[in-house]
Amino acid sequence: MTTETTAQDKLVDEEVVDEQAAQELSDAGEATDDEATGQVDDVEGGTDDDELDDDERLIEEGEIAGDYLEQLLDVLDFDGDIDLDVDGDRAVVSIDGGDDLSKLVGRKGEVLDALQELTRLAVQQATGDRSRLMLDIARWRADRRDRLARLGREVAERVLASGEKESLDPMTPFERKIVHDAVAGVDGVVSESEGAEPKRRVVVLRSS
Repeated sequence: MTTETTAQDKLVDEEVVDEQAAQELSDAGEATDDEATGQVDDVEGGTDDDELDDDERLIEEGEIAGDYLEQLLDVLDFDGDIDLDVDGDRAVVSIDGGDDLSKLVGRKGEVLDALQELTRLAVQQATGDRSRLMLDIARWRADRRDRLARLGREVAERVLASGEKESLDPMTPFERKIVHDAVAGVDGVVSESEGAEPKRRVVVLRSS
């Protein structure tokens, strides 16, 4: 499903910092939560969640998120195409094609993370269930996934050749999983996580 929103002027100033952008997203999110929930009630018509299989449940999550984000983009006067998908056990919503979408990503994805949490809350309000939905904007997460997978393979190959373990920079649980999966594809090395959040990191070493 693809939804396109258009706008004439940007509400977000060219020099806005990430913290200001995150606050605007939060304020806009509060304004649209009720509307998103109401739309879901109309669409589902009282369908019991217990009767939905996993794929249908995830598709439902994506549709709720798509409606919510369409309203949010309209409030913020951003253009973007919203695409819905299912990846394993989670719904995936991507926003691409608009100008200045990098402002909705922010430094190191901080604004994107805040927007993802707002979207998950909107889905949870509508369904009553906690959502693990993933939001990507301007392919930031997709590109990040590719870079981390490449990093994991490169580190694994260096450790295999040198025999010396290597520790990576702290990462989120999702980012660590990408690295672990990449390392698992190289025979002769293993990876593990060390430390406490938010400084938990991946360590790669030769397998015994």
